[in-house]
Amino acid sequence: MDLNFSAEDIAFRDEVRAFIRDSYPAHLNGKIDEGEELSKEDFLSWHKVLAAKGWIAPAWPTEYGGTGWTSVQRYIWSEETARADAIRLMPFGLSMVGPVIYTFGTPEQKAKFLPRILSGDDWWCQGYSEPGAGSDLANLRTKAERFTGEDGKEYYRVNGQKTWTTLAQHADWGFFLVRTDPTVKAQEGISFLLIDMKTPGITVRPIITLGGEHEVNEVWLEDVIVPVENRVFHENKGWTCAKFLLAHERTGIAGVAASKRGVERIKNIARAELDEGEMLLANPFFKRKIAELEVDLSALEFTELRTLAGESSGKGPGPESSLLKIKGTEIQQRITELALEAAGHYGAPYYRGFGEGDNEHPIGPDYTHRTAPTYFNVRKTSIYGGSNEIQRNIIAKMVLGL
Repeated sequence: MDLNFSAEDIAFRDEVRAFIRDSYPAHLNGKIDEGEELSKEDFLSWHKVLAAKGWIAPAWPTEYGGTGWTSVQRYIWSEETARADAIRLMPFGLSMVGPVIYTFGTPEQKAKFLPRILSGDDWWCQGYSEPGAGSDLANLRTKAERFTGEDGKEYYRVNGQKTWTTLAQHADWGFFLVRTDPTVKAQEGISFLLIDMKTPGITVRPIITLGGEHEVNEVWLEDVIVPVENRVFHENKGWTCAKFLLAHERTGIAGVAASKRGVERIKNIARAELDEGEMLLANPFFKRKIAELEVDLSALEFTELRTLAGESSGKGPGPESSLLKIKGTEIQQRITELALEAAGHYGAPYYRGFGEGDNEHPIGPDYTHRTAPTYFNVRKTSIYGGSNEIQRNIIAKMVLGL
């Protein structure tokens, strides 16, 4: 593998760096470092800048609005956005349902949904997990019963509950796995539906996290009517779409560029003087933890580059996405553990809203104020997108042949 950038790659990197410097919305600067909760408008402000530039979907085929970038250019893009602390684009439309639609959807579905995903006009959420179906996703119970309406058209009547639905409070549309045939093997009776979140019968209820954020929700569907034309791929073949989508999601969860930036933040924190006037980075045990983390992150980076190269040659993400997901999420968790260790007693659990009014100046350095809630929140990364235990089973079967 040639690790040196060509002259063309360096010119592209300089173009990307200049574009971000000149175009990134000023009101977003520092929001990630300060742990501020981002609004829908915050996410869309950066999304729409990239959409106008034509850089919103680097991984999409060019015929559907992709950039046509090489794997190296996509790598440079991820590196530069992380370097600039740009906020993460919501993946539900761009990285998850979009590829499902352009791969399995009808021409009508592609024409209706893909342009609005690219523009940001439609915000999407994911209806996969249920109270009794998380890692065992095929155990889902939300059912969709088919019937003919008075207008002679075919519809589904959907009833059930989804949970941990990220940012569903903002969603215009959701993609849902539903059971359309309860008489067959679990994976063979599932369909993939696109549902307008304004449809009568949908109720979104917040789940407040340990950090105090309204990030996730439970979604209730009671006699929700969905046109059959909103089903992607064949009836009872939604598991094919689900597996395809999860492979793309797991690749994105790895978050190599963001983790590299996270390690740099930890090193900067560790260079600061402690209460005793010594640098934490001078502690050989802490220094060893950072070194081990950087070694693992370098190995993960090479795996991601191989995956990107494979995608550029027309090979979709396969079992290697499970490798990326496992190691990527473990590294993210280790970063938050080191941040909490560096914060010491100043990292005692700190909830959103504390530090306002009479306590508007929380105790300790600024970098410590959100370390505990961030640590708690990142515990989820080894669970969503398919738990790491399930990913090890996939690797054992698909890679090792066990």
